[in-house]
Amino acid sequence: MASKAAKRIGFIGLGAMGFGMASHLLKSGFSITAYDVYKPTLARFAALGGLTKDSPEEVSRDAEILIIMVANEVQAESVLYGNAGAVSGLPAGTSIILSSTVSPGFVTQLKGRLEAECREIKLVDAPVSGGVKRAADGTLTVIVSGTDEALHCTGRVLSALSEKLYLIKGGCGAASSVKMVNQLLAGVHIASAAEAMAFGARLNLRTRRVFEIIQHARGYSWMFGNRVPHMLDNDYTPLSAVDIFVKDLGIVSRESSNLRIPLHVSSVAHQLFVSGSASGWGRYDDSAVVKVYETLSGVKVEGRPPMLNKEDVLRSLPVEWPEVPMDDLVSSASHDSKKVLVVLDDDPTGTQTVHDIEVLTEWPVEALTEQFLKLPTCFFILTNSRSMIANKAALLVKDICRNLEAAAKTVPGISYTVVLRGDSTLRGHFPEEADAVVSVLGDMDAWIICPFFLQGGRYTIDDIHYVADSERLIPAGETEFAKDAAFGYTSSNLKQWVEEKTKGGILENQVSTISISLLRKEGPDAVCQLLCSLEKGSVCIVNAASERDMNVFAAGMIQAELQGKRFLCRTAASFVSARIGIKPKPPIRPNDLGLKRNLAGGLIVVGSYVPKTTKQVSLVML
Repeated sequence: MASKAAKRIGFIGLGAMGFGMASHLLKSGFSITAYDVYKPTLARFAALGGLTKDSPEEVSRDAEILIIMVANEVQAESVLYGNAGAVSGLPAGTSIILSSTVSPGFVTQLKGRLEAECREIKLVDAPVSGGVKRAADGTLTVIVSGTDEALHCTGRVLSALSEKLYLIKGGCGAASSVKMVNQLLAGVHIASAAEAMAFGARLNLRTRRVFEIIQHARGYSWMFGNRVPHMLDNDYTPLSAVDIFVKDLGIVSRESSNLRIPLHVSSVAHQLFVSGSASGWGRYDDSAVVKVYETLSGVKVEGRPPMLNKEDVLRSLPVEWPEVPMDDLVSSASHDSKKVLVVLDDDPTGTQTVHDIEVLTEWPVEALTEQFLKLPTCFFILTNSRSMIANKAALLVKDICRNLEAAAKTVPGISYTVVLRGDSTLRGHFPEEADAVVSVLGDMDAWIICPFFLQGGRYTIDDIHYVADSERLIPAGETEFAKDAAFGYTSSNLKQWVEEKTKGGILENQVSTISISLLRKEGPDAVCQLLCSLEKGSVCIVNAASERDMNVFAAGMIQAELQGKRFLCRTAASFVSARIGIKPKPPIRPNDLGLKRNLAGGLIVVGSYVPKTTKQVSLVML
């Protein structure tokens, strides 16, 4: 779209969508002056470098383009023509972009009123779709209509906000008509998703499993995939509220009445949202419409993974794969192909499953070169990065990787695989440290996520990570570890955890899985085949419930590496010992340290602060 440059942009309405849009324009180099009735939001915007004013009139005073992104027609009327409204302060020739979802009739009437001002104020009808994240990324779908002159004046701004920009002929009101059709579908799909999940719950199905299956079936829709996770997590933090669809489907209903076209399905969906609002859930996320069904039927759609009996679960798994000859494979990897495993350990506990392995606490190029010249199977670098803030941890990892690259270039034929050894309860700087590695070493064929840790009672089964507590398996997201002030999370399903930690950068349905069934029924060759078939840059979850499972995966991964595949691993301690073929040793006895048996006393070092550790110390002190 040909456009003219505009330097000064006014923005009214910093709600969830508006804030993302305004902040993206700010990052894109526009000068943005904003207004919102909620003062803390104005303070957040000012902290990003934006300018703020105390009224719509003040925002509009010097604006070349004014963007309106408020919730409804009443608010649009108020900010434009109310007390200290924007229209009174607009310079002649200003363009207004109206991105709120309003009726076509409102847009048409507004255009007439602006023309009556006789100040050449232009209007662009520009509703948007795509959600909060895409608003912040500048990847919205924007539907526009208006005069050629208005579109010419605003084209640069509209292009900055959009990934898809659709021009609709027919003048102001035409774009809002298309948005009505979209909102009809969106509201119906959300209501249908709620109805389907309530039906599944009434059938006594595991609702989370139903969701996983429908994702790969013909009944799937984008709204189903986006909104059902909120229902399953019972998390109705508003991204788009129930009341928004009371308003939007209300517009659809009024227009259909005016046009004498029956819209039976959307009318029922509208009444469901009205019921939800009347029940007190109007400001909840729109997925809370499922509560209408839960209230009427008494079912609960929430699908948090259940606590399980450990022995029952482990007994139900397939028989383990026969023993894997790890010594030969490790020898092939480390000596024949000169592949070294370099473990970046984010706290001092990562070496607890290995022995006779060197640990570096400094990483100058000379020290790393010395390690590579020894051609070890593995060496550790203690980064202690879990104690740092994310950006400092990322800078540290980048520094280490640059030194690793420099050292490797001085040793002919050497290559290495980086393992980010992290906490088995999923705490740590993910994906920041993984992103840091890739920024220096380049894209990997896959990221491997493997938090299994037998000694700590951490199991991954059907993609859900569990923490053993006596005879129970507790989903990790339900434990005290998930409430960590620095590294907290809600998802126990590792696919969902990846999406959560990457803030939607990697979606759940983009994450691959190596199942326990594959490990135990098909063995290392199948693991190798699956790893080699992954698209470059994939993320792959490893399920495991025993050390043998770890050995099978490690054997398959080595085979894939020998075929030239490069992996970045984010794992707990068990993977490292399996990957390098470490045989366990019994605990050290006093005689091993040269101590006499009749000496009494000892030192207990407590390195954790969670309630589980307090219980352990209490038992020791009995």
